Amino acid sequence: MRVDYRSVYSEAIRAMGELEKAVHGSSLEAELLELVKIRASQINACGYCLDMHTKDAAAMGVADQRLHLVAVWAEAPVYSARERAALAWCEALTLLPSSGAPEDVYGQVAAEFNPEEIVALTLAIVAINGWNRFAVGLRSPVGSYHR
Repeated sequence: MRVDYRSVYSEAIRAMGELEKAVHGSSLEAELLELVKIRASQINACGYCLDMHTKDAAAMGVADQRLHLVAVWAEAPVYSARERAALAWCEALTLLPSSGAPEDVYGQVAAEFNPEEIVALTLAIVAINGWNRFAVGLRSPVGSYHR
């Protein structure tokens, strides 16, 4: 690890924890949130977070097939319309410079989520992208997460 960010700047971790608290206090389903966290972590090549969130999702009872197919969710029939909209929004916001958060993707989100949920989902994507940048940039050891 380049810097043990959890111990050297605890205020940053508290702030990130508050983002997580807000997200998990919303009406969004826990399984949907884990799928979003997995997809963003795949895009950002964050091994630490992929390890964490696949373990957490499996512990919740998410089926192995659903975990294995997140990377190709658009062609896999195992996700609901709501999950597909969330995963599309996740990709659009994680790849923001190239996607520009297109209207058609937002339209999918607006069809499946109420305004408060859209904000919570967006915050969840903001948070996991932040965690990914800590873990990748500061080299959190992959495989070290234990539930």
